[in-house]
Amino acid sequence: MFGMSRRRLRRIVDAEKVKAAIEEAERMTSGEVRVSVAHFFWGSVHRTAQKAFARMGMDRTQHRNGVLIFVVPSRRRFSIIGDEGIHQHVGQEFWEAVAARLSENFQKGDFTEGLVEAVAEVGRRLKVYFPHTGESDPNEIPDDVDFDGEKE
Repeated sequence: MFGMSRRRLRRIVDAEKVKAAIEEAERMTSGEVRVSVAHFFWGSVHRTAQKAFARMGMDRTQHRNGVLIFVVPSRRRFSIIGDEGIHQHVGQEFWEAVAARLSENFQKGDFTEGLVEAVAEVGRRLKVYFPHTGESDPNEIPDDVDFDGEKE
């Protein structure tokens, strides 16, 4: 998987399934979930995820309830970032549990299923603290999977 092309990324991550999972999760919560998939690079996955979080406006949601799942399939690495509004409610143990589930799927090479499960779990937990408010609840962040800054 070294030097994975964007084309290959799009084959191993089913963007439509992941987007459908995001849409389903966001029907339960006012929280905003986004998935970003990056090609191979050197450096800190977490630091790059933090930059992507800001680039995509995840830190500018009304209730500070954005969650980014940033993945680098070529390295089988990821980072999950929850904005301050969420983190104060769910704590570190929640993020570690989501990360463990995602890691299990990634080790098997099942990136799509791992992302779908992680998004669903995030949606269920966000629903507790940030329930969907109906028609008045705006979709502040696009649901499309981000591929290195390009929407699917």
